Amino acid sequence: MTGFPPRPTFDKARRKRTVDRIGRAFRDEETQELIPIGEVTRRLRMYEQSYVGVRSIPIEKIVGTVDRSHEFDRHFLPRRGDIEERWRRVELAFPDNDFPPIEVYEVDGKYFLIDGHHRVAVARQRGVEFIDAEIIRIRTKYPLPEDADIRHIIHTEQERLLMEESGLERSRPEARIEFSRPQGYAELLEHVRVHGFNLMRERDQILPDDEIAGDWYDRVYVPTVRAVERVGLRELVPGTTDGDLYLKLHQHLLAMVPERGRLSVDEVADALRESEGARLRPRRGPMAKIASRTRKAD
Repeated sequence: MTGFPPRPTFDKARRKRTVDRIGRAFRDEETQELIPIGEVTRRLRMYEQSYVGVRSIPIEKIVGTVDRSHEFDRHFLPRRGDIEERWRRVELAFPDNDFPPIEVYEVDGKYFLIDGHHRVAVARQRGVEFIDAEIIRIRTKYPLPEDADIRHIIHTEQERLLMEESGLERSRPEARIEFSRPQGYAELLEHVRVHGFNLMRERDQILPDDEIAGDWYDRVYVPTVRAVERVGLRELVPGTTDGDLYLKLHQHLLAMVPERGRLSVDEVADALRESEGARLRPRRGPMAKIASRTRKAD
């Protein structure tokens, strides 16, 4: 025992929660939420769970919950005032941070709380870095993203669906195609299906999905990515992925075909680079034009 009553942390946590919300509003950032474990097991496909025992775990690795996302945010700051009484009881009960073990699920080194939310919240406010936990390990078919949040988990699920439904998982399992928005995966799947329709007409035979996907990947996707790299589109349009640029290039192709007919992917890449470069170049306003004419007159 310290001999002094513990310093209350609830009011401090509520103030910090308010400051965080204001800061995120000005920075136009999403509020960080605790991840529901159900979203993880459903989207990433749980296939096994096992009991590990009691271990000391880093509090910063606790990213989700079974059922308390409405009470705490990702940083275990209180989202509601009506949990104050329970919070203060926990503070008074464990002044020396000798908390009994919390209960968690563990997925790829990240933890999801079953029981002990208030203990974790108080511990975080006191600056405690580790806490004892009784662990049940869950294994999923697909890995939990490193920067785990709902958006990243949805992206991982959509990438999984693309790989499975297109046939790429069987024919090109090493392929990694990522998008900055989840809708991109569905759009790309449609590209593969259209390629399959045209390929079967060309060969006049029914083909399995994995053969179609492999042909599309080798003959369409890889050459497109190489063309994107050659003209430096990644540097010209920062924040985009190869998947984004693939779709962008093929949209540009569709726009050019009526005027210029059949084009190679390299020709379209050159045209797209010119288009993006022109879009990003600063426009000359009236004063700049006047200055230019004045310089010529001099």
